Amino acid sequence: MKKTVLITGSTSGIGLAIAKKFAKKGYNIIFNGLETNGAEIAAEVAQQNNIDFIFSPCNLLFPNQIEDMVSQALAKFNKIDILVNNAGIQFVSPIQDFPLEKWNNIIAINLTATFLLTKLCFPKMIENKFGRIINIASAHGQVASEFKSAYVASKHGVIGFTKTIALEGAPYNITANTVCPGYVLTPIVENQIGDQMKAHHLSREEVIEKIMLGKQAIKSFIPIESIAQSVMFLAADEANTITGTSITIDGGWTAQ
Repeated sequence: MKKTVLITGSTSGIGLAIAKKFAKKGYNIIFNGLETNGAEIAAEVAQQNNIDFIFSPCNLLFPNQIEDMVSQALAKFNKIDILVNNAGIQFVSPIQDFPLEKWNNIIAINLTATFLLTKLCFPKMIENKFGRIINIASAHGQVASEFKSAYVASKHGVIGFTKTIALEGAPYNITANTVCPGYVLTPIVENQIGDQMKAHHLSREEVIEKIMLGKQAIKSFIPIESIAQSVMFLAADEANTITGTSITIDGGWTAQ
């Protein structure tokens, strides 16, 4: 029987690259995203790979929409074998100017949605004695940068949460791990470049060289394919004893 994967934020950026990897392997996919053409993107990937799918425009800010997405998935596929909590948002600002609304939204999408989706998917995983929970954290889940208080807090929280779920899932063949990318040139990073230009009064080239890649030993953006391949590895049967850990793909940033 085909396995089913739910991937948040899977109609652009890292999430779409992950979805394409699973599609090539024949998984059923629950796509999710807020892009206006998200349904078309999901349908195209599904058609190219001859897989079954659902597209959900669920906004992860709203728990009732998250619950509806999971209910829809379980009604169609009767299981969610693999959960990839990928969706995330970012905002850059000095703490004294950081808007409370931005803080709340970042925590809600990056951390609370990860909690709620895990909670909702866990019972079926326990019943089936199989589950893979893969959370896309960040190098900022391990180290900090100025002006990113909410994002750093949320990603540190994701790593701690994942370790807890790894312990709770172990008796049921459920693993939980994080993938921690450095800077990948996705739409969210493109937005960060503009924010960082304002915060630091730098040009685009200076932000990339000094702020983003300056902390990496390898001075290049992380290939999106590296993130997708790592997720596929953690989802495989052969990764059944890898749990509660992080795969860091950051060009040597956190090694320093």
